[in-house]
Amino acid sequence: MTENTAIATPGQARRKIFAMTCVAALGGFLFGFDTSVINGAVTAIDDQFHASSGELGFAVSSALLGCAVGAWYAGPLADRFSRIHIMQTAAVLFTISAIGSALAGSLEVLIVFRVMGGIGVGMASVVVPAYIAEIAPAERRGRLASMQQLAIVLGIFVALLTDFLISEAAGGASNDLWLGLEAWRWMFLSGVVPAVLYGVGTLFLPFSPRYLVMKGKDAQAAEVLRSIGEQDADAKIKSIQRTMNTKRPRLADLRSESGGLQPIVWVGITVSALQQLVGINVIFYYSSTLWQAVGFSESNSMLITVITSVINVVVTLIAIATVDRVGRRALLLVGSAGMTVCLSTMAVVFATAGTNAAGQPDLGDFTGPLALVAANGFVIFFGMSWGPVVWVLLGEMFPNSIRAIAMSVAVAVQWIMNFVVSTTFPPLSEAGLGLAYGLYAGFALISLFFVAKFVQETKGVELEDMTGDVGHHEAATSAQPAT
Repeated sequence: MTENTAIATPGQARRKIFAMTCVAALGGFLFGFDTSVINGAVTAIDDQFHASSGELGFAVSSALLGCAVGAWYAGPLADRFSRIHIMQTAAVLFTISAIGSALAGSLEVLIVFRVMGGIGVGMASVVVPAYIAEIAPAERRGRLASMQQLAIVLGIFVALLTDFLISEAAGGASNDLWLGLEAWRWMFLSGVVPAVLYGVGTLFLPFSPRYLVMKGKDAQAAEVLRSIGEQDADAKIKSIQRTMNTKRPRLADLRSESGGLQPIVWVGITVSALQQLVGINVIFYYSSTLWQAVGFSESNSMLITVITSVINVVVTLIAIATVDRVGRRALLLVGSAGMTVCLSTMAVVFATAGTNAAGQPDLGDFTGPLALVAANGFVIFFGMSWGPVVWVLLGEMFPNSIRAIAMSVAVAVQWIMNFVVSTTFPPLSEAGLGLAYGLYAGFALISLFFVAKFVQETKGVELEDMTGDVGHHEAATSAQPAT
């Protein structure tokens, strides 16, 4: 292409941007797949390696430490080497991890390969929403950025469905399936397919125009902008230039004049942390084990988990349809209120339940279905709000000058909180499921008040108009002058 590349028609631009978003969002699919595929393998891993509850919890959550590392370095690396190259690195790491986890001969080796895959997933979790936000027009950015969460929940669904089908084919996750490998090993090995597809797909993605401008490649940036329908590429480039750092972004750029972190960075960190502290991933990492513990068979427990993931996909589609109409804050507030009610219900049910001979909660004919309804209600409220909207916010809320590096910090904190919640759930559940879900309900309530006070509406605002303001609740307009 040349500098005189024809401007894409609106229809061509929509189709191209959507295709680019879908390919990039495959990184989110790996995110969901990797963090959930272990769900169906937990019991088999326990049987295979005779792990304690603490060791088992660490094995499940070990990938999350890698995710935190990958997320921490992804922003600076993406600014140096491009968003595309970091996506490709993530695909390679995940491929190696899937094979290594499947062939692991000890719990320690499994953990090493889980951490490796986590590094790739952490990288993708930063660069994918940043890339999508940087190519999406402001009026459709919420819907397109929400594709990241849709890909995540589809990854969760496919992982759980794969676990279920493989387990059913083998007659149990611990049984041999093909080539002398147990079913749980094939669960991990199945992750090679989406990883390879992601790596190949990224070969066809153009560089982010904002990355190209940062590197001084204005002509290439103009070509990309015209190919996605920008009518005045030169004016857009000048707008981007006004809000970009002329030097490579550093952690020091996140500091305020008073010496601490900028308020908008604190908001991003807190929103990221709260997304995990409500305990959503307990549902997807441990649900099969949880439902078995309260009396369901292994097969029925895994089927319930698959159904829950389907519900998650459906409500994410609802969020995609409404986020650019209703706005980010409204969805977050409704979600926080709903999660608080559902988690409180689960806490009361488990706190007041008796115990069976095995010392597990003994749910009755009423409380058992109530717990299932509350758990799925929690997934519904999370899936229509905090699941997709947090990724939308993180991709757009920071000024251009610090976007990638601020996202690295915020997403790294998210992964650390995910690790904390996942690691602590087994011992917390031994102390009492009522206590565990009571804590998650408390964080859901905190999230309600935090959003009401500190989160600014970003619906319809151009990325170049993101000023980093905190606590202004009215939606800004893209007509505002850049600052």
